[in-house]
Amino acid sequence: MDSHSTARQGPIGWAPTRRQFGAAAAATAVSLVAASRSLAQDLALTAESPMGPFYPIQRPADSDADMVWLKGHKARALGDVIEIEGRVTDIRGNPISGARLDIWQANAAGRYAHSADISKAALDPNFQGFASIASDSKGRWRITTIKPAGYDSPIGNRPPHIHFDIRGRTHRNVAQLYFPEDSGANARDLLYKTLGKGAASSLAVRQAAGKYRWDIVLLG
Repeated sequence: MDSHSTARQGPIGWAPTRRQFGAAAAATAVSLVAASRSLAQDLALTAESPMGPFYPIQRPADSDADMVWLKGHKARALGDVIEIEGRVTDIRGNPISGARLDIWQANAAGRYAHSADISKAALDPNFQGFASIASDSKGRWRITTIKPAGYDSPIGNRPPHIHFDIRGRTHRNVAQLYFPEDSGANARDLLYKTLGKGAASSLAVRQAAGKYRWDIVLLG
């Protein structure tokens, strides 16, 4: 047996054939592609935003998912009624069931039902303004509310937005939802601009008139 054959078969000084080398390289390439695809499938975390000064210290007695009708009231809240739905998932897209979502916002005139809001806009006694709900077994959630108005603030005019405090199994995130039809106002907003590339994760998707979708991604 010549030395070339020995190099192919022996455990000492073994060198791969061209075919073996090609097969190994191909296997490595497949593994790298699979790993990169796995990383590419990770979803972007929902961007964090300041909680702001208007989180309700005293929560209203009614805090269900329908913010338009208050129990015992004969009239609904003023403004354009909208529905927002979505899911809470981890970065791999797995649903997070039982995630707690506290939601608060300004009314159709741009005022919060909070003592710290010095706005002279009218309060709406029929608007709930706050909801505390949980995601279901598939991570789904939904609210019915009013499209909030923008308002003047110490950092400039703020576009319409809704605040969320989301608590999953291991991760808590305070975020703000923005509306796609307000792109101009969003682009001028100081807080929205600080989100950078994360701004996309704060933008709701308009599905139809008065209907939006916003998926929330947590670490867990």
